[in-house]
Amino acid sequence: MYEFPLEKDLRHLKVFSGSSSKVLAQEVADCLRIPLGKSSNTQFSDGELNVNIDESVRGCDVFLIQSTCSPVNDSIMELLIMIDALKRASARRITAVIPYFGYARQDRKSRGREPITAKLMADLLTVAGVDRVLTMDLHAQQIQGFFNVPVDHLVAAPIIAEYYKELGLKDICVVSPDMGGVRRARTLAEMLEAPLAIIDKRRPMPNVSEVMNIIGDIKGKNIIMIDDMIDTAGTMTNAVNALHERGAKDIYASCSHPVLSGPAIDRINQSGLKEVVTTNTIPTGHLKCDKLEVLSVAPMFAEAIMRIFQDASVSRMFR
Repeated sequence: MYEFPLEKDLRHLKVFSGSSSKVLAQEVADCLRIPLGKSSNTQFSDGELNVNIDESVRGCDVFLIQSTCSPVNDSIMELLIMIDALKRASARRITAVIPYFGYARQDRKSRGREPITAKLMADLLTVAGVDRVLTMDLHAQQIQGFFNVPVDHLVAAPIIAEYYKELGLKDICVVSPDMGGVRRARTLAEMLEAPLAIIDKRRPMPNVSEVMNIIGDIKGKNIIMIDDMIDTAGTMTNAVNALHERGAKDIYASCSHPVLSGPAIDRINQSGLKEVVTTNTIPTGHLKCDKLEVLSVAPMFAEAIMRIFQDASVSRMFR
C-alpha cells in the first residue's frame, strides 16, 4: 500500500464493520495498522436489529464496511441503522464502504411499473446520514449519479490481471459474457495485452440466458471470461459450452463479486471451467468448491480509505 505522509492524527480514523464483512474489515484494519472499531449487533426476539457503537467516535472520520449481500435485506437494514447510530454519536464524517452494492441490477425501468431499486438504495443511504460512499465494480456505473453525495468507485481488474500474469497463461483471449460488460473486459484485455471477444446473448427471463453468437476469434485460445458478478452461474456455464464447441482450450471465469446463489456451486463444479477467480467482497468461506480462487481486495480498500482520510486523490490508484 502507498505510504502517505500523515497530515492527520490517525486517532481520528475509525473503521467499523457490519455483520456481513467482518473478515474483510479486519483485513482492512490490519493493512491500516489500526484496531477495528468496537460495536455490537444483536436481534430482538421478533427479528428487529439492535446496534450499539461501543467506543467514542465524536469528531472522527468513520468508515463503515458492509457488503449488502445475503441475507441482503438484513445487511442493508443493519448498514442503515449503524450509519444512524454513528451520526447520532457525533461522527465528523461517515463513509459507507460497500464492497458489494446490492440491488444494483435494478438500475432502470425495462418495462412498465418496475421499480428502480438502485436509486431507492442511494436515497436510503443519504437519508440515513452517509457523507460518502466507497464501493467496487458497480453493475452499472451510472448508479454513481443516483447519489447526492460523493461516490468513489474502485475496480478489481488490476488485482485479477496480476493473478493471471503470475499464472503465466499463453494464447489468451479475454471474453465478455454479454454486450454490457465489454468495457470491463476491454480493460482486462488491455492489462493482459490480449485480444477481446464478445458473447451475444439474450435473457428470456431473470437468471436465464441463451448464447446467440460469439464475436471474435477464440479457436485454440485460453479463455478468460470476466463479469462484475456470478450469481446462479447460468450465464458462465452456458458460455463455457458455447466456447468449447467453437474450439476454445482452457476456460477461466473471473468476477468481482461471488454472489453464487442457488445452483451456482453445483453448476461450476460440473462445468468445463478450469477455475473461477473472484474476490472477497462477499464472504465465500462457507462454500465448497475446489475451482474457486479468492483474491483479497483489502489492500485496495485500505489504500482508498487512507486517501479519503488524507483528502488525497482516489483515482490516482488506477493510473
